[in-house]
Amino acid sequence: MSSTPDHNPQRPSDPFAAIETMPASQARREWAQLLNRVQRDGAPVLIEKNGVPVAALISPHKLDFLLSEIEKRERTFAILHEVQAAFAHIPDDELEREIEKAIAEVRAENRARAAEHAHASAR
Repeated sequence: MSSTPDHNPQRPSDPFAAIETMPASQARREWAQLLNRVQRDGAPVLIEKNGVPVAALISPHKLDFLLSEIEKRERTFAILHEVQAAFAHIPDDELEREIEKAIAEVRAENRARAAEHAHASAR
């Protein structure tokens, strides 16, 4: 069995940090042990046929994680589409000017707060 790490240091709590790969023929021969190992350890196994991934065996916990991530992503994109639709009638150049103006205002507010904080700390 080969182990192919797929680790992203930006997400250390990623439950899919290391995914083992296994040929389908081996998975077939070792099916009972494979199920027991995934249940016991929770480590996913990517099953390949002729070197091409065809299936993944994952624990119910990891399936729940994936489904919740998909749901979060769908909600996020729905919000983005609503915002996009709300500004669809505004020309791009005008929208960019308004965004730059808003960013400048927030930065000015942040600088003023930082200056107030520095002044208050100096007392």
